[in-house]
Amino acid sequence: MPDKKFFENLSGAGKAIGVLTSGGDAQGMNAAVRAVVRMGIYVGAKVYFIYEGYQGMVDGGDNIAEVSWESVSSILQVGGTVIGSARCKDFRTREGRLRAARNLVKCGITNLCVIGGDGSLTGANLFREEWSGLLDELAKNGEIDDEAVKKYAYLNIVGMVGSIDNDFCGTDMTIGTDSALHRIIEVVDAIMTTAQSHQRTFVLEVMGRHCGYLALVSALACGADWVFIPEYPPEQGWEDQMCAKLSENRARKKRLNIIIVAEGAIDCHNKSITSEQIKELVVQRLGYDTRVTILGHVQRGGTPSAFDRILASRMGVEAVLALLEATPKTPACVVSLSGNQSVRLPLMECVQMTQEVQKAMDGRKFLEAVQLRGRSFENNLNTYKLLSTKKSAAELPKTNFNVAVLNVGAPAAGMNAAVRSTVRIGITEGHNMFSVTDGFEGFSKGQIKEITWGDVGGWTGQGGSILGTKRTLPGKYLKKIAEQMRDNNINGLVVIGGFEAYESCLQLAEARSQFEEFCIPICMLPATISNNVPGTDFSIGADTSLNTIVETCDRIKLSASGTKRRVFIIETMGGYCGYLANMGGLASGADAAYIFEERFDIRELQANVEHLTQKMKTGIQRGLVLRNENCSENYTTDFIYQLYSEEGKGVFDCRKNVLGHMQQGGAPSPFDRNFGTKIAAKAVLWLSKKLTESYQRGKIFTNSEDSVCLLGMRRRNLVFQPVGQLKDEADFEHRIPKEQWWLKLRPLMKILAKYKTSYDVSDSGQLEHVHRPRHSDA
Repeated sequence: MPDKKFFENLSGAGKAIGVLTSGGDAQGMNAAVRAVVRMGIYVGAKVYFIYEGYQGMVDGGDNIAEVSWESVSSILQVGGTVIGSARCKDFRTREGRLRAARNLVKCGITNLCVIGGDGSLTGANLFREEWSGLLDELAKNGEIDDEAVKKYAYLNIVGMVGSIDNDFCGTDMTIGTDSALHRIIEVVDAIMTTAQSHQRTFVLEVMGRHCGYLALVSALACGADWVFIPEYPPEQGWEDQMCAKLSENRARKKRLNIIIVAEGAIDCHNKSITSEQIKELVVQRLGYDTRVTILGHVQRGGTPSAFDRILASRMGVEAVLALLEATPKTPACVVSLSGNQSVRLPLMECVQMTQEVQKAMDGRKFLEAVQLRGRSFENNLNTYKLLSTKKSAAELPKTNFNVAVLNVGAPAAGMNAAVRSTVRIGITEGHNMFSVTDGFEGFSKGQIKEITWGDVGGWTGQGGSILGTKRTLPGKYLKKIAEQMRDNNINGLVVIGGFEAYESCLQLAEARSQFEEFCIPICMLPATISNNVPGTDFSIGADTSLNTIVETCDRIKLSASGTKRRVFIIETMGGYCGYLANMGGLASGADAAYIFEERFDIRELQANVEHLTQKMKTGIQRGLVLRNENCSENYTTDFIYQLYSEEGKGVFDCRKNVLGHMQQGGAPSPFDRNFGTKIAAKAVLWLSKKLTESYQRGKIFTNSEDSVCLLGMRRRNLVFQPVGQLKDEADFEHRIPKEQWWLKLRPLMKILAKYKTSYDVSDSGQLEHVHRPRHSDA
């Protein structure tokens, strides 16, 4: 572990930071701007808005304005960019950049935070490289003096990628991509209901002129019949294959067909494939009632998702830290996301690799293009290929292994997507797949039946648990469950659920000495809105729940827009785990979030009330406080509400809201559909390997510790971990992991709400290099 390092040593005193958004707008840009402004002011720097992107920098004047803490109030939930964005021809000329340099020097700005796509960031890097030459020229022309040349000798650049297309190499997700997926999936879900009524085929065109990420992930998230993306064109004769697949699906009583097309889709000869072309083909060949929907700028609009707000807030804070640490020798960097970590990468390495993707596509090296897009893109594509095409019985391997899947614990959005993926990948692997209804209670009663490819069609977008789920642990039914496993000859098990599912797998592993039937490979997939499972940073369902909380907080804040000085106390679910309250607070701009993991007392409550009283004297006259349901036995939601009401008398009034079970319901978010689908696919492939390894003398037998595993996201990777080894990491009394990664982000919420706190930056500050795929694989 690196030594703890706190940013208090990094002072921004005497520094000036300029922030601009450039290129196409993306939801979440405002959250990034807010984080840069508040973190910059927090560390003592002056922060300037540069309105209208590079055009504003070139024009100067009122386009470059110093901002205060209050300037970025209430922008977190706003889509687009409040400081404007524009394409700028002037900045492409040296003359334009000379004017921009003069305007920055006039304000003393030598630190620039640029939020935009690869074109915007390339322009910023060129500007940085030319900086000293530009200053010399300005001095020669008498526009600045020699002292200014010395004082502002170098320019620091840090980039954040704002692009709904997710077309920038070096980061798993760009700001705006998750929100764009939300818009697409909302439309697809709505279209699917009408298409089913009329037995229609819908061709949906989504954005992505050079990158197929949106098309690919939305196809994965809605179980589309076919997808067209620029990086992976269909093979010669695709027309026949597609029509055959559509008619096969209709023959299996599927009432609708969905085809998703990226606007930049091409065939293997680099000729474009349009949505109209596809429609004509389906109508002529199959005679199906076919409609085209072009989503267009809807994808850029609307409020940012919880994921984008948190991502942008983390990146904005990291960008300021990177600017404070920069030296004349530091290359321009871009703040990226790798797995679950913020990382800094050299800007030009990322830009170069992004440009190489296009070169590979132009040269028809499509496998290389897919690999250059990165691990996440490649995994999505491979998973889609496995799930979308049903092979004929003759093509499938036949293992004769029986694999069962069940849900345990409370329902979580995304469970059904995980079950669908488990069943279909299992069938592709040649196994006989069985579903268990109502968890281990249903298992003990023999509620087990074979489940087929077609049975799970359309499950991806369904909320709750179609299989049914119970919190009952297997402990009291071990004998009956063992009998059912023997009677049905179950050789492998996929358990999808939360902390109860984890405890269930532990109990099965410990009962192996009594019952040989449990000596089979078992894999658990974490699925709970509470995100409280040891061994994983994320659980299926938590993202959907977080979005519900954030949408509700947005509405609640709006309800006060006509009322002066009001504070809302909101109670979230999560048991003893404060993930939803903490991350919901960060994503909705809360003033405080009370959680079990960080003990608080009456003095802290009093300090929070005083903080809000001071806030109400500024132009911001609304407050938001989140409380995790089990954060304290005595400081209940009612107590906090009454305390705030009493102490705030004459300054602000209070309202309280208990969100309750609405946090468990609703259609799963794109993240949860995608995450559930991908980890289930990975789990079944692991299970297949374990089944083959443990097959001896005509039967499956394994009692090794690593044959009962949990598959979780750990920092940057998906890893299989034996459940027995995770015992030391779990607090069984409170049903939470002993260490939780998101607690490191807790100070961010406090900083952005203007509290003095310490923030551990020991994970930050290391400039890494872009991971390049080996093209020998291509």
